[in-house]
Amino acid sequence: MSSVETFRELQAEVTEWRRYLHRHPELGYQLHNTARFVTEKLASFGINHIETGIAETGIVALIQGEGGDGPTIGLRADMDALPILEASNKPWSSTLPGKMHACGHDGHTAMLLGAAKHLASTRNFKGTVALIFQPAEEDGMGGQRMVQEGIMDRFGISQVFGLHCAPDLAVGKFSTRYGPLLAALDEFDVVVKGRGGHPSEPHKCVDPIVIAAQIVLGLQTLVSRSTDALESLVISVTKLNAGTAYNIIPDRVELAGTVRAFAPHLRDFAEQHIRASAKGIARGFGGDIDFKYRRFEPVTINSIDETNLALKAARILVGPEAVDDKLPANMGSEDFSYMLEARPGSYVFLGNGSTATWHHPEFDFNDEAIPYGVGFWVKVVETALAA
Repeated sequence: MSSVETFRELQAEVTEWRRYLHRHPELGYQLHNTARFVTEKLASFGINHIETGIAETGIVALIQGEGGDGPTIGLRADMDALPILEASNKPWSSTLPGKMHACGHDGHTAMLLGAAKHLASTRNFKGTVALIFQPAEEDGMGGQRMVQEGIMDRFGISQVFGLHCAPDLAVGKFSTRYGPLLAALDEFDVVVKGRGGHPSEPHKCVDPIVIAAQIVLGLQTLVSRSTDALESLVISVTKLNAGTAYNIIPDRVELAGTVRAFAPHLRDFAEQHIRASAKGIARGFGGDIDFKYRRFEPVTINSIDETNLALKAARILVGPEAVDDKLPANMGSEDFSYMLEARPGSYVFLGNGSTATWHHPEFDFNDEAIPYGVGFWVKVVETALAA
């Protein structure tokens, strides 16, 4: 049998788990049913060291190998869903309107459970595997909180690995890159303050809607005209809330958005110049602004040795032709970056086939990817902790 065929024996069972999780999505840290399900499965595999309540609903479970003493490596899966109304029309669609697994975290969790079942039965490695089931990836804080609560030191984790499904990458293929893989993420809020009144008398008002429109357009030039074209920076306005009626010019408008960059100086630039641009435009029209800027996820950086290890594991599983180590860097972000700041590691993408993209109402994890994800985790462990 080829390497991956070994793990097809688990596919039907892991698919059942995945579809259960898909039908019962939970958000953020409120993963009580999900955490209960994961904990019960881990215990049923004969795993005795399971710690719950980390970052509220996070879990770390330890499996000792039978090959003797060795280091501890971490394998991480995210568990939370998104506040989206599902439109996949699958038989296992969400039973909770307005909540759905639109990013594959149900698959990530199920695949790590499948790997846990295999590893707990074989234990063909030395040292220890720490299975990290993380809440609240989508708000960017769950990974940070698990690190802040000391999981790396508490469990002696020396290396950490993450896996994420990838739409439009063929099932059975893996891709990643050395070094910076995903961008840092920041968020900003701008409250435009004007003077409201009757729309028949705009000359007696300071119209914050007009000001906000100019600010949105002005921010686009920060990238196109104020930064090096060879450097990567994205500024996106993603919220705009204004007005309550046809016949009222409001007093204020709220807008918000994100900044994504790979270089620290570009994050500094964005914070300084979004504030200055918005304030200058608002004051030029007789208004003003309140401004907030928050730095969230750092750059996701794959270390060389751990990426070599992850690539080796994938190639053992599927062959070298199905593994790409030159994936272009992406302006998306991922809070696994906090774990990679704490420990060397690598983040890898697994093909989900030709499906709707992440965060789309029609997205669904592709269950045909399950043997590849389970097999990848097992090969990472057996490669890193070779007995």
